[in-house]
Amino acid sequence: MSEAPPNVVGMDVILVPGLWLDASSWDATTAALRAAGHRPHALTLPRHPDARIDEWVAAVTDEIDAASGPVLLVGHSGGGNVVWGAADRRPDRVARVVFVDTMPPPPGAIISEFPVVDGVVPFPGWDFFDEPDVADLTAETRQRVAAAAIDVPGSVPTGPLALNDARRSNIPVTVLSGQLDADGVHAALAEWGAWADEFDRLADVDVVHLGSGHWPQFSQPDVVAAHIVAAAG
Repeated sequence: MSEAPPNVVGMDVILVPGLWLDASSWDATTAALRAAGHRPHALTLPRHPDARIDEWVAAVTDEIDAASGPVLLVGHSGGGNVVWGAADRRPDRVARVVFVDTMPPPPGAIISEFPVVDGVVPFPGWDFFDEPDVADLTAETRQRVAAAAIDVPGSVPTGPLALNDARRSNIPVTVLSGQLDADGVHAALAEWGAWADEFDRLADVDVVHLGSGHWPQFSQPDVVAAHIVAAAG
């Protein structure tokens, strides 16, 4: 394992996966964070059938509380809702939030609606997603990720996110956007109602255009890792 550079004061970096993914989805990223002197904490969120979005948020706040100083939160896709909920609960402990191909959600937002089977949301298969979202995933990557996919508790994707502390808007935000540049992000948000309002309240936000699909941590892990390291400072 690479040693941390000298004189680097590392940060605790909490990485939250999107739906159907676990902590291992961040493996390429955590190696780069350690090499840069940071302390990554990749999470696998509670998967028991009765889990709710608030329980997922609580799992992240527990990690924040266990850290010795300010933390960097990273959330991919639906994990963006989770980290923003945790940032709302601990705004004085979060140095920055990085959203990987997702946006800060407004109060009451859900992740999305998916078919529920026997109380859980199984991975729907790659054909479920729009082609631009998956075009940069190799056949090997698709097979590997699908084989490791974990069913999501049925209530989590449609659970409304509680946000109550306006101080979250002062937390610096980085958006790692797969397909949209900054202008495209603003144009898309103009159609999203409350999502645009939440974004416009942010005091400090950077949009980084990756030119990727929806899973850049798999298709260009080195690039994603480099941007997270830069966000950590």
